Amino acid sequence: MAIVVRIDVELAKRKMSVGEFAEKVGLTPANVAVLKNGRAKAVRFSTLEAMCRVLECQPGDLLEFVDDEEEPAS
Repeated sequence: MAIVVRIDVELAKRKMSVGEFAEKVGLTPANVAVLKNGRAKAVRFSTLEAMCRVLECQPGDLLEFVDDEEEPAS
């Protein structure tokens, strides 16, 4: 099971830099990078709420479940 973080997609849609996003959300750019690169083990709901508020999106726009057990389509 894997949760894929799609922050980069939402930032690109809005032409927003990581630095600007980090400042508006209240995170360090390094922590945003950890989220973007899939190295985060957890996300606080308050952080998720702030990210959604800044990006004007829903949590499902930022997070996607990818089932590692599914066989690739032929």
